Amino acid sequence: MALFSFKKNKQSLAMLPSISPDKVSLTDVVAPPALKIESKYLQLGSQFIRTIFVFNYPRYLSTNWLSPIVNMPRVFDIAMFIHPADTALVLKQLRKRVAQVQAQISEEEEKGKVRDPMLETAFSDMEDLRDSLMQAREKVFSFGLYITLYGNNVDELDKAENEIKSLMESRLVYIKDAIFTQDVGFNSTLPFGKDSLQVWTTLNSAPLSTTFPFISADLSSNSGIMYGINRHNNSIILFDRFSMENANMVVFAKSGSGKSYTAKLEVLRSLMLGTDVIIIDPENEYKYLAEAVGGTFIPISINSKYHLNPFDLPPKLPDEEQADVLRSNVINLIGLLRIMLGGLTPEEDALIDKALSETYASRDITLTSNLENIQVPLMGDLQQVLNSTQGAESMARKLERYTSGAFSGFLNQPTNVDLKNRLIVFSIRDMDAELRPIAMYVIIRFIWNAIKSETKKRLLLVDEAWLMMQNPDGASFLYGVAKRCRKYYLGLTTITQDVADFLSSPYGKPILTNSSIQLLLRQSPSSIDIISNAFNLTDEEKYLLLESDVGEGIFFAGLKHVAIKVVASYTEDQIITSDPAQLLKIEKAKQELGTGGA
Repeated sequence: MALFSFKKNKQSLAMLPSISPDKVSLTDVVAPPALKIESKYLQLGSQFIRTIFVFNYPRYLSTNWLSPIVNMPRVFDIAMFIHPADTALVLKQLRKRVAQVQAQISEEEEKGKVRDPMLETAFSDMEDLRDSLMQAREKVFSFGLYITLYGNNVDELDKAENEIKSLMESRLVYIKDAIFTQDVGFNSTLPFGKDSLQVWTTLNSAPLSTTFPFISADLSSNSGIMYGINRHNNSIILFDRFSMENANMVVFAKSGSGKSYTAKLEVLRSLMLGTDVIIIDPENEYKYLAEAVGGTFIPISINSKYHLNPFDLPPKLPDEEQADVLRSNVINLIGLLRIMLGGLTPEEDALIDKALSETYASRDITLTSNLENIQVPLMGDLQQVLNSTQGAESMARKLERYTSGAFSGFLNQPTNVDLKNRLIVFSIRDMDAELRPIAMYVIIRFIWNAIKSETKKRLLLVDEAWLMMQNPDGASFLYGVAKRCRKYYLGLTTITQDVADFLSSPYGKPILTNSSIQLLLRQSPSSIDIISNAFNLTDEEKYLLLESDVGEGIFFAGLKHVAIKVVASYTEDQIITSDPAQLLKIEKAKQELGTGGA
């Protein structure tokens, strides 16, 4: 292929004859506006290009030694040229060279010189290679390895070259610039299979095989569930989150990018492997999934028939003191009341602490009493105690809305919810927006008490977690669950589309750092910088997240991360879809089926 250096400007274009559209060739369309050839780089339009080549290798090359270079988050082309050598000619040359080295070793021995390990090693290597060639276990090749780098300026080229050079030289592989032959080097790395540079190194089969280039980062294990497809190499991302130091996961994505779809797919596949799942659903997105797999769907609202009493006491663990159960529950109730009452002053905090102890004592529940077969108080009992406590009258009045007012059907009833199912979905869609953070706090606390009472493999999924992060007490409680859940064989999944609110909370980043798995799907331009700073993303990874399609993004597991595409089978898609149009079709089909059956 021939490249020509040319430039176009307004003056020269004006002098050129007009070209008829039917005479425009493909070359005219793809040709760059200009090509400038320098000694150490090319300028192709607005892009700067540099070609480097490998000229020396160490005595031993480890498998996948080229992997760090192939997986670098930069734009570059790699060309490999492998030219077979004539084995008979190589054996003849080796025989001559072995004779020379052997004569040199003998000469130095006769002169009484100290032995030279370098000569002895070279002699041994050549003899081994001769044996391998004679037995047809090895062949010899002339190998050329060229890398073409791209950048917006010369500084970017220098930076990229230095990164590759440091990685190469750490493995005793040395590179050079194709000085004064940059155009030839660029031609050699174009996909035409033409080795114009012809800078070769002699390698036999074994070290040459270590340069196998079709490698990339992968996340695949022998157990777990399939999360998706690696977009770099189409390998399966098969992973067991419980194999990590903790099984927690965070999912950040903008609305409509597939975060709930991905979460439901993980839930469905986890259920098939024997993992129980509990979900807090703010938008009824998991209702159809629960119905399809025989799970329990629990709508929590003011008028719901399901109730949760925050005064319930969890069962005492074998290694737990009875008094600690009551103390812990009182502390959690104070956190709930802070949310309900819009914050507490230090004086009010002390009054609430005392009032809660008296409320439990009114039902004969104290630090020393037996907690079996007890009847726990209700929120109305606390209000009565506050009414009779000096200085607590205003708090009692604020609680009226939760005991006898508009919100009384929510928190002032005995618990009638059972968690004895493989899949439990708590829906808060019909809950008033003001009560949603309170509802999430009460639900998570109820779930946490149930989890502590029986250890088994579970997932707890909190969708739209930013609702809890808006309040310090809710965020603190969620962080406490994230820190302690590993002890109870629980994996916490927090999902949010409001990344800024989540990470701006004092507990947002701690929850992130206590999650071994992170999934980033498509992001909005307004939040990409926040995401980039939190995850130390490169410019290419930022662009990938901005341009990703639905269900595409970056999957982090420990120190590894790969570009992921979430895929589901047809049957899975019918169960977990969130597309309103698709859901309407499914509902219509169910109705028609029911009519036909009738």
